[in-house]
Amino acid sequence: MKNKTLAAWLAFLGGPLGLHRFYLHGLGDMLGWLLPIPTALGLYGVERARLYGLDDGLSWALIPLLGFTIAGCALTAIVYGLTTAEKWNARFNAAAPADAPSGQTGWITIGAVVVSLLIGSTVLMASIAFSFQRYFEHQVEEGRKISQ
Repeated sequence: MKNKTLAAWLAFLGGPLGLHRFYLHGLGDMLGWLLPIPTALGLYGVERARLYGLDDGLSWALIPLLGFTIAGCALTAIVYGLTTAEKWNARFNAAAPADAPSGQTGWITIGAVVVSLLIGSTVLMASIAFSFQRYFEHQVEEGRKISQ
């Protein structure tokens, strides 16, 4: 029996590592194995920014990958948490009755949805702002080089 609350928390806390995918679909899930790649690239971008500063072009291209992965996993946690018990059990617990307790929504599930919404939207907006700021600063700098 796949528990909806556990899946929502795994998507939020361990989503960038693919833990929710492994829980729901097993270790053979390809997307679960691919999720750590943008996470690792984003962390590499953060490390490059720490070492070389924010003017490093590769770092400002890689950092948003981490943010978008975290935001996407937070969205997945929200979707899991808001799925009805009937749909959840039909998809992940086919042998169970439609109203089985593993698909029910409780306060802990709602907590996962609320925290995912708060953190996920914050990370998404920060990633978008960081990306656009660095992109436009780069464009202004290139424009200055051309004008001289």
